[in-house]
Amino acid sequence: MTKSISLLSNLLLSSTLFWGLPVAATDLPIVRVPAEAGEYGFYGYQNPGRLRRLFAEGGLLSDRGGRLAVMAGEEGTAGTLAGEVSWHQAWTGPTSYCWNIGIGLLERARGRGYGTRAQRLVAEYLFAHTQLNRVEAETETGNLAEQRALEKAGFTREGILRGACFRDGQWRDMVSYSMIRSDLTAG
Repeated sequence: MTKSISLLSNLLLSSTLFWGLPVAATDLPIVRVPAEAGEYGFYGYQNPGRLRRLFAEGGLLSDRGGRLAVMAGEEGTAGTLAGEVSWHQAWTGPTSYCWNIGIGLLERARGRGYGTRAQRLVAEYLFAHTQLNRVEAETETGNLAEQRALEKAGFTREGILRGACFRDGQWRDMVSYSMIRSDLTAG
């Protein structure tokens, strides 16, 4: 799977290059900082060793899911960490499953189109390299920026999942989005 990630490399976004790379050990302390998570990204403190253990076991990439560091920078530079995008298998029936994706951008990278581009590229990557027919994502109903990013990336709003997410002491409603394989060719 790592070799195929090169498809995400060196894609032009305005005058800034944007690409996905496997998460490096040096990125681990940054991707889970509460101050960087923003209003919709912090779900309480988690086991600090879990992410490091998962990284040590497989570099955060497997045939059932993965995480990529979202990088941004000027042409010819190594770029800087802008956040992370992830995907995992989600069962949709007794014999089928789809991909569920998520993204977390650092505060300095928000509002620049990186979320839209990263989510679109991950969906394209998953359709190109797996046989699954559906990629889905959810976000809280109040997260209007993420809803816009998913819609710009080509995802279709499907509906509201009532009381589906627990954050900050409350159960919260989520908006469900999806993209199916034929959506890529229909657009």
